[in-house]
Amino acid sequence: MSEIWVFGYGSIMWNPGFRYKKKETCFIKGWERRFWQESSDHRGTSSKPGRVATIIRKKNSRCWGIAYSVAKSDEKETFQRLDGRERNGYERTETIATSSLGYSFECVTYVAGPNNRYYSEEDSVHSIARQTARARGPSGANREYIMLIIRELRRLGVYERHTEAIWKNLKDRTES
Repeated sequence: MSEIWVFGYGSIMWNPGFRYKKKETCFIKGWERRFWQESSDHRGTSSKPGRVATIIRKKNSRCWGIAYSVAKSDEKETFQRLDGRERNGYERTETIATSSLGYSFECVTYVAGPNNRYYSEEDSVHSIARQTARARGPSGANREYIMLIIRELRRLGVYERHTEAIWKNLKDRTES
């Protein structure tokens, strides 16, 4: 194979941070986006961690995002960058993506699961929004991160109940 594919469902959608040959709108089956990962390295600090996306397994679900084709010659550098970027509890996972045109291909993504200290499973949308509203880290305000994910999902024509509920709660906090 002359290329590898990297699937992004968080900031990689708008800021891959590596060289790529092409990108495809696609989804991975059996996964859902959740904001159950705390961030003390990008969108928060150790004293005020933010929230970032991870994906969880859920039967009959789809997680939409962007997959990037990376030349085999750039594979080592790409994964060095991504492994550093996703160091706070994420692990590389192989999966199958399906493009919006209907063809499938193998890809790699990063998943933060319950076996890392930053995982904060099943907090309420209200609690996640409250934490997100206050957090800021080296990569910027946590609120901005949620807004950028919403922007990308809307650009893709995707509605996700969990993500939209957090965004609505954040907006309500600002407007009250």
